[in-house]
Amino acid sequence: MKVLLINGSPREQGNTYTALSEVAKTLNGEGIETEIISIGKKAVQGCIACGWCGREGKCTFRDDLYFKIFRAVKDGIDGLVIGSPVYYGGPNGSLCALLDRVFYSLGADLRFKPGASVVVCRRGGASAAFDRLNKYFTILNMPVVSSQYWNMAYGQTPGQAAQDEEGMQTMRTLGRNMAWMIKKLDVRNEGHPDIEPQVRTNFIR
Repeated sequence: MKVLLINGSPREQGNTYTALSEVAKTLNGEGIETEIISIGKKAVQGCIACGWCGREGKCTFRDDLYFKIFRAVKDGIDGLVIGSPVYYGGPNGSLCALLDRVFYSLGADLRFKPGASVVVCRRGGASAAFDRLNKYFTILNMPVVSSQYWNMAYGQTPGQAAQDEEGMQTMRTLGRNMAWMIKKLDVRNEGHPDIEPQVRTNFIR
């Protein structure tokens, strides 16, 4: 069993990484393999609604970051954790640009697998960013993994999040809850609910 964690901070070893590492360490202790992929500092292409991924099964843009996540998902994951710093009350824009492409092109591979978001802020905006990230899961039939509190931690300079004792406990609880859900659902072997053909109704006809 494996969980992919996406670090949506340009600071590869910053506070978002600290929070995700606490989740990963707990998952490892539960016998679940983990991989953390950081988005880095390069510009990230957003979705242009070209429809290529619907025809070809992958995004039309050939950047290494997207294909690193593409390969990880295709190789088989049992859960997904997305972490982000808070910028103006929302997740990192580069992260959202990437996630739009990932979720649109890999929706069939992510469906019914547990997902969780983690946000880190200096002071405010965490719950709004948390809500924004969770919307990716709830549009794809992905069970959302909860914790003892909203999955957030506080810190500004690298390493400060580790001093947020409640935040780190929240991350550990999240890791245990995700491990429990993955083992109980066992989507790879037990299957999932039947899927109706999707009905798409536009408001303007």
